[in-house]
Amino acid sequence: MPFELFVGLRYLKARRGHAFISLITLISIGGVALGVMALIVVLAVMSGFERDLRSKILGTNAHLWIIRHGDRGVEEPAQTLVRVRDVPHVVAVSPFTYHQVMLSTGRGAGGAVLRGIDLDSAQEVTALTRSFTEVDPVRLKGPTEGSGWRLDPEGIIIGRALATNLGVGLGGRVNVISPFGNVLTPFGLAPRMRGFTVAGIFEMGMYEYDSALAYITIATAQQFFQMGQSVTGIEVKVDDLYKAKEVGAEIQRRLGFPYVARDWMQLHRNLFAALKLEKIAMFIILTMIVLVAAFNIVSTLTMKVMDKGAEIGILKSIGATSRSIMAIFMVEGLVIGLVGTLLGTAGGAIICKLQETYKIVSLQGDVYLLDSLPILMKGTDMVLIASSTLVLSFLATLYPSWRAAKLDPVVAIRYE
Repeated sequence: MPFELFVGLRYLKARRGHAFISLITLISIGGVALGVMALIVVLAVMSGFERDLRSKILGTNAHLWIIRHGDRGVEEPAQTLVRVRDVPHVVAVSPFTYHQVMLSTGRGAGGAVLRGIDLDSAQEVTALTRSFTEVDPVRLKGPTEGSGWRLDPEGIIIGRALATNLGVGLGGRVNVISPFGNVLTPFGLAPRMRGFTVAGIFEMGMYEYDSALAYITIATAQQFFQMGQSVTGIEVKVDDLYKAKEVGAEIQRRLGFPYVARDWMQLHRNLFAALKLEKIAMFIILTMIVLVAAFNIVSTLTMKVMDKGAEIGILKSIGATSRSIMAIFMVEGLVIGLVGTLLGTAGGAIICKLQETYKIVSLQGDVYLLDSLPILMKGTDMVLIASSTLVLSFLATLYPSWRAAKLDPVVAIRYE
């Protein structure tokens, strides 16, 4: 074992009657471990939020929306679907309509977004069919041999939270009221209204969608909103979600004006930008904990230098160089930082694994959009945390080590 390493490790132990020095060392290690553990847990939670929100958003919405300027919609959806499907990296396409309506039952009412879909092609671009929790086998038929998903023209699919708010279950009646396109009755103008039977209930796990989305067939939506053969837009799924922007630009170039492509990052830019900014801010704030622990290392080593003054003088008098003395205390500080980093990393990983497995911390879905605290441990985050902690620990050793190296051996052992 090198001389500097041997002496540095010996100095970590307290001499008899000087246990206070060893206690300060343990406190320094604990401070580093606490800071590292907090950083790992918080960044894992932030990464988990971003992953879960992205998966739930992309489970409800496709990677790309192709829409048209103005209120006319896509008037030739069949031809447009063929042209979009021929673009490289496009995996699946599906037409849709999009309208804001009010749903009412005998027990309640509320606003919702009503989307007309072709269920057979929509299940290729979204996770709607995989999120069904209750299905009426008569009005909503799953895929069979030679046939895909089929939704009754009088059937409607609603979210679990929306069904609870309306007080309706499978087979219940729901009135869809459109605030646009009033109809003339003997009593004057009245909102357009039509009754539907709940054929299915889905649960995406995201309250914002489960409480405000409803689906009907695209043909029924075209008839109800008097759209003719046009649709609001086309949903597109690509083979790599991070190439959605480039694929959207290519689709927009091929279709030309007035078509516009909007990718999932554009549609939810504010949400993901806020999550990224919050993750950076939390990293900076929690790094302060590690910085405080680094100051503890400075104070610990400074006290060690004062306590070991006579021994430093003896070492220098028998031939130890200033560089060796400096290395001794740098080794001591780095060991404190390394042990604290290892303990903090292990503690943070254990906490994250327990939360990921047992969902110890639950959330209110209507407030946080998710029902439990999500966890995603990234290797890059852990490497960044560990390396940053070790760098701070190294920097914390410089001043005390320099003070020890500059100690005059004559002054140190004069009264010994």
